[in-house]
Amino acid sequence: MTIAPAIDGLQRVFLSERAKLLRFLAVRGAGEDAEDVLQDLWQRITSARHEPIGDPLSYLFRAAENVMRDHQRSHVSRARRQRDWHDASAIDYDEQPGERALIARERLQEAEQVLAALGPRVAEIFRKYRLEGMGQAAIAREFGLSLSSVEKDLHKAYRALAQLRAKFDAE
Repeated sequence: MTIAPAIDGLQRVFLSERAKLLRFLAVRGAGEDAEDVLQDLWQRITSARHEPIGDPLSYLFRAAENVMRDHQRSHVSRARRQRDWHDASAIDYDEQPGERALIARERLQEAEQVLAALGPRVAEIFRKYRLEGMGQAAIAREFGLSLSSVEKDLHKAYRALAQLRAKFDAE
């Protein structure tokens, strides 16, 4: 027998107005991320204790817009990191194409070893996020983790790969 957790008033309003919130986010520019934004909003309102809210629907719309802005900032930061990574790795090497390919394969193998050393979950989360382009909220749902755990795992991977990159640059 499964006992369902109690749903508070704000959660009830969220569930009853979910379609409106989704349309609101789509119109405001969330696009394909609207579902992820709503998932993040749901996680926030279910994990926090709230004082009574005078106008819960207005509160939810404002909170949804704030979560959407957080997502957009995250996308901008990710795009900047990817551009910086690409710019830094687009150095014109003096080696012949065959040598460059060999060096690239060796470095890729080292990067895979670094990720593997962090554990299978961290490596898989990094691959899904960076290589498959999966959103953090979707990864969190797939792995049954909080968004914060996914972010922490990504930070571990980025930190380890940045250290490896520094080693490569020193060579």
